[in-house]
Amino acid sequence: MAHDKYISPFETRYASGEMQYIFSEDNKFRTWRRLWIALARAEQAQGLPITDAQIAELEAHADDINYEDAVRREKECRHDVMSHVYAYGLQCPGAKGIIHLGATSCYVGDNTDVIVMRQGLELVQKKLVGVLALLAKFAAQYKDLPCLAYTHGQPAQLTTVGKRATLWMNELYMDWEELRHRTAGLALRGAKGTTGTQASFMELFEGDEQKIRAMEADITAQLGFDRVVPVSGQTYSRKVDFQVLSALSGIGQSAMKLATDLRLLANFKEMEEPFEKNQIGSSAMPYKRNPMRSERVCALARYLMVDVLNPAFTAGTQWFERTLDDSANKRIAVAEAFLAADSILNILLNVCDGLVVYPKVIRARVMAELPFMATETILMKAVKKGGDRQELHERLRRHAVAAAAQVKEEGLPNDMIRRVEADPAFGLSREEIEAELRPEAFTGRSARQVEEFLETVIAPVLAAHPEAAAQHAELSV
Repeated sequence: MAHDKYISPFETRYASGEMQYIFSEDNKFRTWRRLWIALARAEQAQGLPITDAQIAELEAHADDINYEDAVRREKECRHDVMSHVYAYGLQCPGAKGIIHLGATSCYVGDNTDVIVMRQGLELVQKKLVGVLALLAKFAAQYKDLPCLAYTHGQPAQLTTVGKRATLWMNELYMDWEELRHRTAGLALRGAKGTTGTQASFMELFEGDEQKIRAMEADITAQLGFDRVVPVSGQTYSRKVDFQVLSALSGIGQSAMKLATDLRLLANFKEMEEPFEKNQIGSSAMPYKRNPMRSERVCALARYLMVDVLNPAFTAGTQWFERTLDDSANKRIAVAEAFLAADSILNILLNVCDGLVVYPKVIRARVMAELPFMATETILMKAVKKGGDRQELHERLRRHAVAAAAQVKEEGLPNDMIRRVEADPAFGLSREEIEAELRPEAFTGRSARQVEEFLETVIAPVLAAHPEAAAQHAELSV
């Protein structure tokens, strides 16, 4: 590894090799050659004088790219596409004259961008399903474990650990639906010519529009797509990049919420992310177990959510049929959005495969708050014994205020139960009061909601992607 120049942390720390290859030059230039072969085949099928031998020659060198020739040529002509046309022609002298016939640079550039984004979206979906599979196991395991639920960051009622996990999962499921929608909606730019008018192909096919349409449909099918954009300028609409990155941004939002909850739960000592045997939490404080992975998710998610502004501005500032101010920004913003989403999911795969729960701490925190939450139940029990509801309600309010003051101002335990027991207006013994303080009685339909969610929402997703659901990546994060 070189130590004297900038290297992206996505390369060295975060993104997987698989995602890095998708956005590599090798994948790009191999795809260019696939597109040139598809163009030659489609043009031959519509009667242009292209021989089987020429196509065979192109196919024989589809993957052994002579990079040195291309680099040398680009230094001379300052054009990447024409440099690779030249290099391909050196390897295929018999087919040199028909490479890129009738096409513009965006034929390979834009179509490749769409193909690469589809590959990236498919990998992201695969990893997202893996995260959902891990969380599904977690939610099922802890569907019945009561814990505090919060509104405004304050204890409100009870939920269960498994039910809270379904909140994380539901947002990730929404992201999965959006990814699937965007993947299915991707269309090739096709063979549209220099400014989208297909004028060069009108010349090649002597004005036969049917042959042009057939050629474009053929190219689309060869590349595994069922759609081509209906119209374009020189490029496909840059709104496509914005739509794709918006879907990736959604993953960042969901992941940040999940990771933030985990960081707060770690502070409460209720849950933790996995902590490796020899992991060091702090250089100065040996006892610390910092939620480093969750913090990293939040950091990368911020980057991903902000990155979506790049294609938004790019789409809005394109002039007429195209300006080149999109290119430098696009090649960074799109690739890094995918690398960031991939990095986030890599971490979540690791974290969700080893979440640590501390039931005794959770129970203690629940019991410290439950007397406040059980006041309505206590009230009804006392009323059934003949008490006046309005009078008892006011007494409970005063007891709750006093107990809360003792906790907050004196740092003492919650003595709400003792206060009610000592108040003759309620006529309740400690045993009768404590009988109402069963956390399991305050979680509503939480457990059943977990079961229903897993059965009706998540199970179909996992069934549609069995390999992704079963694959637990061992990632160094």
